[in-house]
Amino acid sequence: MTEPAMETVDSFGITAERLFADVWSRSVLTVRERRLLLIGLLVGQGLHELTDVQLDTALRAGELTETELREVVVFLTHYAGWARGSKLNDQVETLLERVRRARSDTADPAG
Repeated sequence: MTEPAMETVDSFGITAERLFADVWSRSVLTVRERRLLLIGLLVGQGLHELTDVQLDTALRAGELTETELREVVVFLTHYAGWARGSKLNDQVETLLERVRRARSDTADPAG
């Protein structure tokens, strides 16, 4: 059997499969602990778009509460710097407001 031509290899899919199948399913750290580490890493590197995705996932999956997300902001501001902490604060507050609006729209569909 021959390997497919490099043009047809889904390198992103292979990487994602390995990440989720192997790295995220290991038992030493919880998913919550992994999420916290990843958020810290992303904030420290200034990867704001990826941070947004991880914050949203953490909140919606119940891995972090609103209070815990705000505490992450306080902690990371001291280690990642004021500019990155300020951006993270904006991201968290925007996410929380978006979730609150979605909940209120669902609770009162007549508006």
